Amino acid sequence: MRLYGARRCGSAITEGMLALAGYRYEFVDVDGFDKPGPARDRLRAVNPLHQVPALVLDDGTILTETAAITLYLTDRVNGLAPAIGTPDRTRFYQLLVSLVANVYPTFTYGYYPERWTPSAPGEVDDATGRYRVQLYLWLEKRVGEPFVLGKDVSARDVYVAVLVAWHSRLEWFQQNTPKIARIAERTGMLLLIAHVMKLNDWQQQPEGKSGYRPS
Repeated sequence: MRLYGARRCGSAITEGMLALAGYRYEFVDVDGFDKPGPARDRLRAVNPLHQVPALVLDDGTILTETAAITLYLTDRVNGLAPAIGTPDRTRFYQLLVSLVANVYPTFTYGYYPERWTPSAPGEVDDATGRYRVQLYLWLEKRVGEPFVLGKDVSARDVYVAVLVAWHSRLEWFQQNTPKIARIAERTGMLLLIAHVMKLNDWQQQPEGKSGYRPS
């Protein structure tokens, strides 16, 4: 398989899941895809929306969108999600879609607010930040321990670890959503996931800048 991505982007979520699943893959670095140039051209060949991640399967099938890739992997790898037909599998679906539909977009809109409201980009940045806080407080009441769904790690925990890293304010999570903070820390310390987190190296972001880079 080939994973088209860039460090500190949404492709980090897919990297973490592939690592957790034990899949081997080639990482195609398209850093700079968010502006015209060779990287965007390489990415456009597999995703006309020039967004990451884009996963090219062994048979040539192309998958885009982190949620679609997550569901594809959980259908094929035991342990990435609770067993089909169980209440925990239902919770897995609900929390996965909630993160993708609610939390994830706040980073996209807040990082490039001028795309949505050129006349008032600061308002978009502030509004998405405030809304994200509400979503994290909501999520805190719905996660278990030591991992999101309880005793077993799942693909959902990879999402949490990366989203917390994007925020670049671990102390906020420790004070306001301690369960989320502990889940992110535990997941990030897992041997395979730790390698992915180190590759993405969020600590290199400028002071005051979100660890997220748009996908």
